[in-house]
Amino acid sequence: MTKTTASAPVLGTRALNRATLDRQLLLRRSGMSAKAAVGHLLGLQAQNVRPPYYALAARLDGFAPEELSALMAQREVVRIVTMRSTIHTHTAEDCLTLRPLVQPARDRELTHFRKGLEGVDLDRLAALARDLVESRPRTMKELREALLVEWPDADPQALAVAARCKLPLVQVTPRGLWGRSGQVALTTAEHWLGRPADTARKAEHRLTEAAPPGEHRLTEAVPPAEQRPTRPADTAPPAEHRPTEAPLARPTPTPAPDATVLRYLAAFGPASVKDMQTWAGLTRLREAFERLRPELRVFRDEHGVELFDLPDAPRPAESTPAPPRFLPEFDNLLLSHADRTRVVPKEYWGRSWQGNQAYCTLLVDGFLAGVWKLDGDTLVVEPFGRLTKAQREEVVEEGQRMLATLYPGTSYDIRFGTVVQQRAT
Repeated sequence: MTKTTASAPVLGTRALNRATLDRQLLLRRSGMSAKAAVGHLLGLQAQNVRPPYYALAARLDGFAPEELSALMAQREVVRIVTMRSTIHTHTAEDCLTLRPLVQPARDRELTHFRKGLEGVDLDRLAALARDLVESRPRTMKELREALLVEWPDADPQALAVAARCKLPLVQVTPRGLWGRSGQVALTTAEHWLGRPADTARKAEHRLTEAAPPGEHRLTEAVPPAEQRPTRPADTAPPAEHRPTEAPLARPTPTPAPDATVLRYLAAFGPASVKDMQTWAGLTRLREAFERLRPELRVFRDEHGVELFDLPDAPRPAESTPAPPRFLPEFDNLLLSHADRTRVVPKEYWGRSWQGNQAYCTLLVDGFLAGVWKLDGDTLVVEPFGRLTKAQREEVVEEGQRMLATLYPGTSYDIRFGTVVQQRAT
């Protein structure tokens, strides 16, 4: 512990809890728009379709799922792999800046697949994959099969993972729309959002055009839209798969982490360097925090860990009431700190998942207190410990509000019961 840290004010667990809940819009519902909230929170976990909708229903006053769904249909928000190699819903702007920021983590991820990628030129793979998914959205199965034509001895899964790691691939609609179904089909963020080809794209084309004689070339330089032949009407892609008509902007440069550090603290602070590294899945962020130190406030937790925060960020009193909240599985509130005890009591660590099955979570008094699920027309709530009569009533009231927000006009029962089925030993 440095002399500066030793003299810094101490923030206890409840103080950190209330500060984080406030930043996460969970102490009281916010009047923000859905788009503003997605941006403020630096994205929403979206491993499945419903979690982003559940997350906003818990945080926003007057939220309707159709609002987020419309943003997705209009390409103002997208689904893409970013932090911790997991799918997030991001604003279009954050998609184009946060994805490059976490590219080092995607490069590290590829090292786990080296054996299955022996003899594969990853730059050429990126070029081929880009042209495949930009010609039309492709499923991972289609991508694997097409890339196997070029590298028949490679591991099919490793080829698909390499494409996902090398390229910013977004899931196109209708995947992700509320009340709609659709398989995962992918294209590049630049293509989906109407960004122009940049120098990286041109380099990929040079690599592809340099293919040895006899090799099948999957890519050619793409002419401007106005010079492309018109598709016959019967082969035109669905409107949701067509490139946007927005004016093309200049390529977005890879951002320095400093601005993202400040945004992370605004959404998850006060926090340590390791906390942000846990959230982002990155390493070596200490330098960015040190550059920003003069404009940040410094605290320490009860174990002496140095915490950084924005000077004017809210830090409510420990006694501030925290109403119950129904959160989706893998909500970033529970996953974005190295020390999660500010939200997850030690005795409940690991209780919100079993094997590969993750459960939706319940907060009571600001801390993880149980899990829940929708079982037909019943909302089943399983508390981990005893709730007082008043707490149970508040949980039921919050459950009713969530259901009315997400499923208006539908009748549901709410009962306390078993969500996590114990496996036989």
